[in-house]
Amino acid sequence: MEDLPEALFAEVIKRITWTSDLNSLSLVSKQLYKTEADQRSAIRVGCGLCPATEALVSLCNRFRNLHKVEIDYSGSVANHGNQLDNKGLFVFSSHCLLLTSLTLSFCSHIDDSGLGCLANFNKLASLRLASTPNITSRGLLAVAVGCKSLSALHLIDCQSICSKDWLEYLGYDGSLEELIVKNCDGISEDDFLKFGPGWMKLQKFVFEINKRFFVNSYLGYEGYDPSYNAHSPNMYDICCESLKDLSLACIEIATGKGLRFLLGRCKALEKLCLEYVRGLNDNDMIALSQSCNNLKSISLWLDPQFYARSYRTAFTDKSLKALALSCPMLETVELTFAGCASEYPSEIGFTQKGLVVLIQSCPIRVLVLNGANFFDAEGMEAVSCAPYLETLELVDCEEVTDAGMRFIARTPCLINLTIRLCGDVTDVGVAELVQAQKLESLIIEGCPRVSVQAVKGIARSVQYSVKCASPGHLNRKFHKNSSVLDLL
Repeated sequence: MEDLPEALFAEVIKRITWTSDLNSLSLVSKQLYKTEADQRSAIRVGCGLCPATEALVSLCNRFRNLHKVEIDYSGSVANHGNQLDNKGLFVFSSHCLLLTSLTLSFCSHIDDSGLGCLANFNKLASLRLASTPNITSRGLLAVAVGCKSLSALHLIDCQSICSKDWLEYLGYDGSLEELIVKNCDGISEDDFLKFGPGWMKLQKFVFEINKRFFVNSYLGYEGYDPSYNAHSPNMYDICCESLKDLSLACIEIATGKGLRFLLGRCKALEKLCLEYVRGLNDNDMIALSQSCNNLKSISLWLDPQFYARSYRTAFTDKSLKALALSCPMLETVELTFAGCASEYPSEIGFTQKGLVVLIQSCPIRVLVLNGANFFDAEGMEAVSCAPYLETLELVDCEEVTDAGMRFIARTPCLINLTIRLCGDVTDVGVAELVQAQKLESLIIEGCPRVSVQAVKGIARSVQYSVKCASPGHLNRKFHKNSSVLDLL
């Protein structure tokens, strides 16, 4: 084995993805040990790193081509030893000169002074901070000034960050391409207006706050104004024509200010996710569809609010029609409705007719419906005629029955089907899928009238469970927590 060429060893190592397998392989021979060390470009360490500084330096000496390092102390307790501190981070910065991506999670012993030494990483392009309680805006400003190559910044559960000088500096520098902010209580939607020229180059933006869900009853009986139009060209002198991926969650869009302006100015937008964003209306979606002809994916998580004396979700069929007319590349549609009572169909602003228009007008490949009480056999018949549909997921759709399953079996390109919490689907409906003989994946969960025997052999991969997470967990209406797993 020692006589084999190093290039062959390198090719073998490239095909191994599990870290445990790489560690075992490196013990086989000295040649493999050396080659594997040269090939390793990423490591993830945490509680087992003890003593922290010496162990990390040792790893850097062995793996000299590290580009990505994740330091995660989630679940750390006292007997795990000391965490990496400011001094250790400084020592680390002088031993890993090729580093381009760094993640610090639950690193409670690192503060602003430690963050300042990140400028030693001349090639650092991506920084992710999660649950770092001692890092404030001062430390972020030092990063903004010192890390000239920074193009991606993630902030998750960083509660000590409040001042916006760092955001303003990054905006004027204009090098940031990806900005993700989740559950940082000191940062509001209005603060991002200070990002100014930075919007021009930004390609991905995520903003989510950890806010309780509420009904806007405090606004009075009138509620939000469904006719308000915030998309005047003179509203803000901000350009965001490079933005391709936009996600907003659990925020209330203030009338005439805040992040609302983004929806009408992202000409390059390809992916949009709006998760329980309050105060929007059809004018916002119409403005978005007219400016975003490249939109490929849209995910809307909606719950009813008061709109001009009516109680419904934010958008109506006018929004679906606008998407159908102006977004010819739309391939993925996810619609989630939470807190909408089936006995009051008008609480969902969309109708089955509007959804069918969208399905018939766009090359939909992935369709996810969660809590869509209006969707029945007629809608499933329309879905069966969608020529490009490959993946269909139906969750907590009360009107989905065996009659609709007959149509689903006829969908020409369908290969992935998921049915969750659809109580009126039985073995009879599932049996209709047998005739199709084309499913690659079938998931049935929480459908008590479907037996495990009925799903056998229907698809290459079958996942069946009588149990399923509750609707409140599946639509994240009552289970909204951040996690370091969002980073990794």
